[in-house]
Amino acid sequence: MLEVGRVCVKTAGREAGEYCVVVDVLDQNFVLVVGPKVRRRRCNIAHLEPTDKKLDIPKGADDATVKQAMESAGLH
Repeated sequence: MLEVGRVCVKTAGREAGEYCVVVDVLDQNFVLVVGPKVRRRRCNIAHLEPTDKKLDIPKGADDATVKQAMESAGLH
């Protein structure tokens, strides 16, 4: 199960290969993600590859907060 703040790589869709961050867990199959090149959207967890990195962000964080956290962690 993915948790809020987990950095992932999208593996499917037009944004495949891009980094994103989980900002909310919707249910057992879907999470809300956002990233520098990923629109805020619902995403199936089967289409995400979690990394070992985790950002310290609150649940439901806005895009600016996520972007700032990713830049301070060295992820673009």
